[in-house]
Amino acid sequence: MVRGAPATVPPPVSAAPTRLTLSPPRAPPLTGSGLNQSSRTGGDRSHLLATRTGRHQPQFRGCGSQKSNLPTTPAPTPARGPSNPPATMKIAVIGQSLFGQEVYCHLRKEGHEVVGVFTVPDKDGKADPLGLEAEKDGVPVFKFSRWRAKGQALPEVVAKYQALGAELNVLPFCSQFIPMEIINAPRHGSIIYHPSLLPRHRGASAINWTLIHGDKKGGFSIFWADDGLDTGDLLLQKECEVLPDDTVSTLYNRFLFPEGIKGMVQAVRLIAEGKAPRLPQPEEGATYEGIQKKEMAKIDWDQPAEAIHNWIRGNDKVPGAWTEACEPLQKLTFFNSTLNTSGLVPEGDALPIPGAHRPGVVTKAGLILFGNDDKMLLVKNIQLEDGKMILASNFFKGAASSALELTEAELVTAEAVRSAWQRILPNVLEVEDSTDFFKSGAASVDVVRLVEEVKELCDGLELENEDVYMATTFGDFIQLLVRKLRGDDEEGECSIDYVEMAVNKRTLHMPHQLFIGGAFVDADGAKTYETINPTDGSVICRVSLAQVTDVDKAVAAAKDAFENGRWGKISARDRGRLLYRLADLMEQHQEELATIEALDAGAVYTLALKTHVGMSIQTFRYFAGWCDKIQGSTIPINQARPNRNLTLTRKEPVGVCGIIIPWNYPLMMLSWKTAACLAAGNTVVIKPAQVTPLTALKFAELTLKAGIPKGVVNVLPGSGSLIGQRLSDHPDVRKIGFTGSTEVGKHIMKSCAISNVKKVSLELGGKSPLIIFADCDLNKAVQMGMSSVFFNKGENCIAAGRLFVEDSIHDEFVRRVVQEVRKMKVGNPLDRDTDHGPQNHHAHLMKLMEYCQCGVKEGATLVCGGNQIPRPGFFFEPTVFTDVEDHMFIAKEESFGPVMIISRFADGDVDAVLSRANATEFGLASGVFTRDINKALYVSDKLQAGTVFVNTYNKTDVAAPFGGFKQSGFGKDLGEAALNEYLRVKTVTFEY
Repeated sequence: MVRGAPATVPPPVSAAPTRLTLSPPRAPPLTGSGLNQSSRTGGDRSHLLATRTGRHQPQFRGCGSQKSNLPTTPAPTPARGPSNPPATMKIAVIGQSLFGQEVYCHLRKEGHEVVGVFTVPDKDGKADPLGLEAEKDGVPVFKFSRWRAKGQALPEVVAKYQALGAELNVLPFCSQFIPMEIINAPRHGSIIYHPSLLPRHRGASAINWTLIHGDKKGGFSIFWADDGLDTGDLLLQKECEVLPDDTVSTLYNRFLFPEGIKGMVQAVRLIAEGKAPRLPQPEEGATYEGIQKKEMAKIDWDQPAEAIHNWIRGNDKVPGAWTEACEPLQKLTFFNSTLNTSGLVPEGDALPIPGAHRPGVVTKAGLILFGNDDKMLLVKNIQLEDGKMILASNFFKGAASSALELTEAELVTAEAVRSAWQRILPNVLEVEDSTDFFKSGAASVDVVRLVEEVKELCDGLELENEDVYMATTFGDFIQLLVRKLRGDDEEGECSIDYVEMAVNKRTLHMPHQLFIGGAFVDADGAKTYETINPTDGSVICRVSLAQVTDVDKAVAAAKDAFENGRWGKISARDRGRLLYRLADLMEQHQEELATIEALDAGAVYTLALKTHVGMSIQTFRYFAGWCDKIQGSTIPINQARPNRNLTLTRKEPVGVCGIIIPWNYPLMMLSWKTAACLAAGNTVVIKPAQVTPLTALKFAELTLKAGIPKGVVNVLPGSGSLIGQRLSDHPDVRKIGFTGSTEVGKHIMKSCAISNVKKVSLELGGKSPLIIFADCDLNKAVQMGMSSVFFNKGENCIAAGRLFVEDSIHDEFVRRVVQEVRKMKVGNPLDRDTDHGPQNHHAHLMKLMEYCQCGVKEGATLVCGGNQIPRPGFFFEPTVFTDVEDHMFIAKEESFGPVMIISRFADGDVDAVLSRANATEFGLASGVFTRDINKALYVSDKLQAGTVFVNTYNKTDVAAPFGGFKQSGFGKDLGEAALNEYLRVKTVTFEY
């Protein structure tokens, strides 16, 4: 060694605990120390850029409070240092890049005097960030193009360096060859950062090789410089877990950049305190790999899928793993690889790849590749021979659609972005549509700058570094930007096979396939079923019938959208903006939606406009406003004296939710649950009722038009016993919201508990009592009593299942009700004067007939109705029963149809009627009619139901929570309370 080592190797001591600080993600440096390797010239390789920090917390290995792989006994003063070194030192920083800039800034904050900065010459008129920062501070900056000639250090360079009087050289990242005369000059020597756990992966592409070899642990080393190739004595090391889908970018941004800065500062602190260790590197396990170059990055297909994945991710961005494919052969470079192929089916267009175990398959999710073990990996981006980056799913789609025509406001934005390009590319005289960002001299550090400038310009628009690589010319970039601003940036246009039908003086366009991952697709095995028009019993169309495998695909799409997609990255306010846009689109299509609801569910058109569709629109608008108001709290707790504590809570989305909706209000029940679910930030798989799927599928189409990212909403028509059961059992579903029968709700609750203890909310059966006192407004009581039973053909979860009428007004009440019933027009739900349409489906019609027959058999008086109407379709007469006693079947069970059940109660006997009203296992809703406010308050207090109506009925509102007691379920729809059904609360406690 050129520089002498101490006679005995001094072990380190434990340093003071390091305080956690957060640094923003930056562009990574060259993946090696860059010392004494003439082949490592070529400037900053910070184009190994990442887009954002990973979710997982790293595990550390190093000095101080971290777990260390080095001894922790006290260290004597290093041989070259003074006996009592000062707390601060004179430092020369040699290197470049944002990493070097951050280390420089932190060293100055520590109080050290940076006497000089040595960085690379300006490139294309742009100075390195390290040099720029030092010049702002008035620190001498030197930009030597070389440090030696013919193997000898240049005397003038050495002289300028020595004049500074540096006590320590810090090389955070350096691509130049530094002579040993400089390395050995300071009394404390030189320290270097290297992004691997030495002695493993010595060399200039250490991060790449960490991934290529599939290492489970990564990290960095800070070592004392010597004349070897990353062989100097170790000072400090820290390690982290390498995640299965990590790339150079994600590993660097999550750990190597932020922790590397802190590690360099900690190493300098240890040197200043005389506590820095010098441990020789072991030769056991040592490896050396050279710079990974493009010609060496060709994929070897004769290996398992995991090894191919490691090769692709290890070469991600630079130099890029490539292969030859297609006919004629062309060179394709693959990026963004993942082994997470859960739910993917290799169905699509074959991509021939010579030497591969099987041809690749271009699918809607990307390019599926196969290892020699027949396992799959997925590649999401492909770079073509001309340098253009495309989505792998678009490989066979050819040129993009025609250019967008920009509005005046968008033209103003485009010119502002053009100015940003001009500032970043000073060597370009004029930025034109054909100007290529990278061919004009931009590096990855400029990508970061461009992204941040455009995000600020566009009020926080979600833009990623990858977007710049996907649209490298100014014209393409503006097109991409405008699509994002319009919410139309998802890849490719969705192809929809509509069923068209001329109905209600309009042409309906109805999707009829499953909606998975942003696309309408056939069910597995192309299975279908008929959906029936209840007005005449005719077939509306055939609808795809989802299978269990389709559930797995939909859940996988929803999980990917939640964990990796844009939905989880956009701000809460932007999420609200998308939901507002969805509500606007529903309003624009409200007549079409109401017509489909009338056609598929038998809903009276005018009621569908106001309630089925109208309240759905209101629901999405209400919850859109909640998106940026979901917040936690700070909580005072006992302090850990002498330190202090801060405790806060965060409200977070739970993840993938399954929503199972009934057939009585197909769109409204979907909206009640889905709006709250999406506002909370979740993704969803919706199972509409098998008999009423069409408005759910139309809703799915509108989510695409609204710009809601693909995979966030998925819709699966199918049987409850198959699709609903699989959702309840699925380990990746974290919440089920269900509206339906109590029997099925119990089964779902059991499945949720057994599968993965998923969160569940249930809105189940009801037998809602309505108590009508003699002191009521009788006209209003009759009007509201009619509505309480016959609203929506009686297919209403909160319908008054039993009316208790005080004896003194009973007969008059019944007379008026029958009179009103006989005025009702039963007929085609699309006719504007129709009061009462068909029942939803044939099986339900048969159930109503059996229900009424049971009432007659038990002795109740059938005053009117009770029969099917003799006409095509599923029409049933509005029915009234009186003299219903408490023990009768119809007194205890709901009909879920247009059947009024009337019982008497003695005048003035309030407590007795309350006892009878509460003598049920259901508790969804209830009502009372009286002019006596004291009686109203007393009764509403005693009724055991989630909702109590006083002198009204069916008056629900999007802001008021809705849900039942007892066997009518638990959990709430609507109102702020509904959000809590789709959130989890996390407690975070700091000590400082």
